Amino acid sequence: MNRKLVTALAAAACGLSGAALAQSFQDNARVVSVHAVNERIPVQREECWDEHRRAYENRTVTRTDTGAAIGPGTVLGAIVGGVAGHQVGSGRGNDVATGVGAIVGGLIGNQVDRSNGAPPSQVTEVERVPVERNVQRCRTVQEVRDAIVGYDVRYEYRGRQFTTRMPYDPGRMVPVRVDLAPVVDAPPPPPPPPGPRPPAYR
Repeated sequence: MNRKLVTALAAAACGLSGAALAQSFQDNARVVSVHAVNERIPVQREECWDEHRRAYENRTVTRTDTGAAIGPGTVLGAIVGGVAGHQVGSGRGNDVATGVGAIVGGLIGNQVDRSNGAPPSQVTEVERVPVERNVQRCRTVQEVRDAIVGYDVRYEYRGRQFTTRMPYDPGRMVPVRVDLAPVVDAPPPPPPPPGPRPPAYR
């Protein structure tokens, strides 16, 4: 068999045996220093506020007429009063007496209508009234904020220091995984094959 092939197979066998004997376990290492890593990150936020706006709206209003209702008693009283006044006066005073009589007769007839229970009239109207409303306005604001994206941690394990980046602050101790495997030196290379002997001279 070729000596180079034998050497390669021996090295591979040593490597496989070392890998088979490798062991790993978890331990704790002392944290030496922790530094937060900051980055400027663009963010969006919504900003809202209230505005007072004046507007108009239509309102339907129903009113009850509590004044003197013009009923049949009112009309009849005004006629009777006017006729009576006309008979009292003469000349220019005749017109005055007629008007006064009509007014007095109308008032008397109106009282009669009220006492007889004449129904009050109702009026429905549409009014345009001013009102104040709170209107909410919003807008999107672009800004840049400083955010912590990680922590650079320096820790010490068995007298040696290492550095890693972690997503959180580990505190005073940091868990580490330790892998152990034997170190197997490669066998020395074989000596070169002997060459042909030089001829002997006599």
